[in-house]
Amino acid sequence: MDMDGASSVVLQALTQATSQDTAVLKPAEEQLRQWETQPGFYSVLLNIFNNHMLDVNVRWLAVLYFKNGIDRYWRRVAPHALSEEEKTSLRAGLITNFNEPVNQIATQIAVLIAKVARLDCPRQWPELIPILLESVKGQDGLQQHRALLTFYHVTKTLASKRLAQDRRLFQDLASGIYSFACSLWSHHTDCFLQQIYARDEAGALGSLERTLLSLKVLRKLTVFGFQEPQQNMEVMGFLNAVFERLKQFLECCRQVGPDSTCREKLEKIIILYTKVLLDFLEYHPCAFIPLIQRSLEFAVSYLFTPAGEGVTFERFIVQCMNLIKIIVKNDAYKPCKNLEDSKPESLEAHKIKTAFFTHPTLTEIGRRLVSHYFLLTEEELAMWEEDPESFAVEETGGDSWKYSLRPCTEVLFLDIFHNYNQTLILKIASWGAQFGPHRYKLIRRRVIWLIGQWISVKFKSDLRPLLYEVILSLMQDPDLVVRIETATTLKLTVDDFEFRTEQFLPYLESIFGLLFQLLQQVTECDTKMQVLHVISCVIERVNIQIRPYVGCLVQYLPLLWKQSEDHNMLRCAILTTLIHLVQGLGAESKNLYPFLLPVIQLSTDVSQPPHVYLLEDGLELWLVTLENSPAITPELLRIFQNMSALLELSSENLRTCFQIVNAYLYLSATDFLQNYAESLCRAFCSLLKDITNEGQVQVLKVVEIALKVSPILGAHMFQPLLPPVFRGIVDGERYPVVMSTYLGIMGRILLQNSSFFSSLLTQMASECSQKMDQLLGSVIEMWVDRMDNITQPERRKLSSLALLSLLPSDNSVIQDKFCGIINISVEALHDVMTEDSETGTFKDCMLMSHFEEPKLSDDEEPPTEQDKRKKLLALEDPVHSVSLQQFVYEKLKAQQAMMGDQGFGVLMETVDTELVRQLQEFLQGL
Repeated sequence: MDMDGASSVVLQALTQATSQDTAVLKPAEEQLRQWETQPGFYSVLLNIFNNHMLDVNVRWLAVLYFKNGIDRYWRRVAPHALSEEEKTSLRAGLITNFNEPVNQIATQIAVLIAKVARLDCPRQWPELIPILLESVKGQDGLQQHRALLTFYHVTKTLASKRLAQDRRLFQDLASGIYSFACSLWSHHTDCFLQQIYARDEAGALGSLERTLLSLKVLRKLTVFGFQEPQQNMEVMGFLNAVFERLKQFLECCRQVGPDSTCREKLEKIIILYTKVLLDFLEYHPCAFIPLIQRSLEFAVSYLFTPAGEGVTFERFIVQCMNLIKIIVKNDAYKPCKNLEDSKPESLEAHKIKTAFFTHPTLTEIGRRLVSHYFLLTEEELAMWEEDPESFAVEETGGDSWKYSLRPCTEVLFLDIFHNYNQTLILKIASWGAQFGPHRYKLIRRRVIWLIGQWISVKFKSDLRPLLYEVILSLMQDPDLVVRIETATTLKLTVDDFEFRTEQFLPYLESIFGLLFQLLQQVTECDTKMQVLHVISCVIERVNIQIRPYVGCLVQYLPLLWKQSEDHNMLRCAILTTLIHLVQGLGAESKNLYPFLLPVIQLSTDVSQPPHVYLLEDGLELWLVTLENSPAITPELLRIFQNMSALLELSSENLRTCFQIVNAYLYLSATDFLQNYAESLCRAFCSLLKDITNEGQVQVLKVVEIALKVSPILGAHMFQPLLPPVFRGIVDGERYPVVMSTYLGIMGRILLQNSSFFSSLLTQMASECSQKMDQLLGSVIEMWVDRMDNITQPERRKLSSLALLSLLPSDNSVIQDKFCGIINISVEALHDVMTEDSETGTFKDCMLMSHFEEPKLSDDEEPPTEQDKRKKLLALEDPVHSVSLQQFVYEKLKAQQAMMGDQGFGVLMETVDTELVRQLQEFLQGL
């Protein structure tokens, strides 16, 4: 690009690119984009933004294009990279003078110089730092400031590089300029203090800006410029000086007042000083150990004694709290459990902390946190009085603990409490019973919050009854906010791992009644949801023990459901409550059906708009209703009409849908299959065309359960699904879990519906153009070969029983596979037979002779009605009612009787001698 002719052309394009008219703007942007890769373009841009006579917007745009060009074309390996000659010229032009009059442009120029420095300093640009240092020493105020601004951005950028070689280069730089940076910071600080004490605010403001920039430089040099900063006297001297400077600047805040033009910058520099300490603590915890005592003394003095009155502000308080918090919980300052394994520096830090956090200090910190920092603003107090529900719900939110005062206060309290709980436990308890009605409601509210946090830290089991007494008392507090927050703490209590039902039962009736009153009293949806979640948790934890106390809630929920027609999230909370209520009521939940079943119907009907919000919880409620139902009802059966559309969705709720289908089969297989098997079979056939292997297994398990609960009807109703299963076995399905399920289905049919198996075999032989015996041989061979795919002992025993059911037989194919059948049978015997230690005989561990109600502890969940149905079904299941040992023996005896001793002997010779020995060992005594 010809420099002489190009300047005016580029200037015109930049001018047009600042236009608000898109017809002018777009062509100019396209032209500038094309010039980006032209040699000389960035030299033209440099001349334009260095020309202070031009329009500010044009110069600003020139800087931005230059900065973007550095990112894209400055690296040697970049496509269309700038030449080394042009880069040399540009580097020189960037630091010719530091007199940019516009602050925003000056900042952008400083940033782009730093971008070049990141790539070229110090190797290709060794003169950068010396020129900056020389310019910083100048007497011209503008030049000094702009050079200092650039010095900061360069230092910040170089400090951010993380490769080991780059870090060593920055450390070399830091050691060379640290003394100068310290003296620069000290000089500008002293100038500012002299001017502020002389009431020269205009001069002070300029000095304060330079103090801020020089401190920013020192922060980067101190934190990232030294590998072992504790060995550098200047670094440690600067860090110790930080505390004195902080005190001076805080005193300046008191002197200038809140309306001073310097106030905002003063607060900025105070925060920057605290960042120096926090950064050094984060990156050099061991080097910080000599500063722990001073840091704690400083922070505690300003936060928890009169020294901070009138000078502190919120951001400073947050920073000081963070400083205390990080020191308290820093792992580098904690000795190992075995003191001999601890590092000396850890022991030293722990010793300093222990000496500082005495009983009186901890007590005062805890008292001030609760009584002072947990208090509310006038606006918050007004909201509390006028709209307590909204206040309570809003308070459960909160900003990040690092930046917002109240969350930071709470986190600090919890960290101190976690590390020094033995000192504070009794103090907290004493703060909670000693306050009167109105004046101390703030304290009572915070105390109940603290108790809630305390639970998750460490709470002795024997103190639980006392805790429930406190909760019971506060649930009757006249203040609504206190009652809402007490309910939240109750949820934390019952959710806790250490919760014991028997300890809670004496308080259950009273607390549950008060929760119900609170639910009725609150009017906001969010609050009702909050209370409902607590009620759900209580019901879930006490389970059947809730039954005597839920009458009022059961009567109220239909009304609440109707009132919440336009509030789907509240309805979700109601569904969750109903789920736990049904589980707690068990078979008694049938009394809820007039309300419960229409709720399920609406929530799971995909043609109704609310299903978008309600479907997941509605399906869960449908499932637990079935699991706890004592018997099928026409209304419960009718809801299944919703299922076809749900299966078509193929959503993440498909697994729950399959569980619902299974629950109907366990509940009333005959009624269910007669009404819905045809449509269900169609849906399954459609699903199997495009479904994962895991989904395929879920579909097949439904068929397996149908065959289990009703072998004849199940096989008849799901007949269209069975030929693919048969083919899958013959073809040797590769996915083990699918193959295992195929064999489980075929095992059920062969063992419990042999006539259907014969007809299926005939059908498949016809389709495959094979002889029946040949196809049967293929099935048995693949079954024996893939037996290892079956991992469940029940299915392994079922396979053995099924194949043994083919005996006795004079069929040559079956006799040819006899060895394989015996092999499977011996494997299954190993799975299910256990030796009686007293008699030395073997017994089938899967046999069940009768059904007993299990004896439960208070914390164990009772069996659902479905669990009972499964147990009764198991009593009739051959897997649990037929002794495999006896079955093998009888089948072999029958085969022997059919063939005669000689023929049977020849057949047994086809079996491995070791298998025969193991078989004889299992069958001895029969």
